[in-house]
Amino acid sequence: MSELVWDEVRSFFDPDLMGTLPDVWVTDTSAEDWQMVLDLIEAHGWRSEYHEGDVVMPLPRAEQVLSRPVDAECPNLRVWPAPDVLAIFRFLSDDAIDFDVDLRELQGQERPDILCEFITMIGRRLGKPVMMSPEGDWDRDNPVLGFDVEADRVVPLAQPWVD
Repeated sequence: MSELVWDEVRSFFDPDLMGTLPDVWVTDTSAEDWQMVLDLIEAHGWRSEYHEGDVVMPLPRAEQVLSRPVDAECPNLRVWPAPDVLAIFRFLSDDAIDFDVDLRELQGQERPDILCEFITMIGRRLGKPVMMSPEGDWDRDNPVLGFDVEADRVVPLAQPWVD
């Protein structure tokens, strides 16, 4: 269970305010960090599908995915840490782990708790902060919540917006 209280952070999960697919990321990563995340997904037995274009394929090693030709289509990995809660990882580069979540799936206390647990597991495995910001915040200047390594939990990083 997350320490975030739905009534206090609900604006961070509002698709009208945050965009439907907010950005979640870890910076200063490597192919080894990507592999640790892939190993975590496998170890927890979370349902997943690796896609290159429209083709579902067996999940290769991170190093193989990240060493694809520059002009190759960006593969993605769909992971369900719980039924009806989807995270879509995009293998854009080895120096950042990027994924999206669908806020329409994360309403009420229980579902954000699932996301926070997922983010916490990734942050603990990597020993790095995991941040979430509004969709399209390419500069990553406005994280609203994230895994704090020292606190060992997901914490708000901004003031929730008032409806």
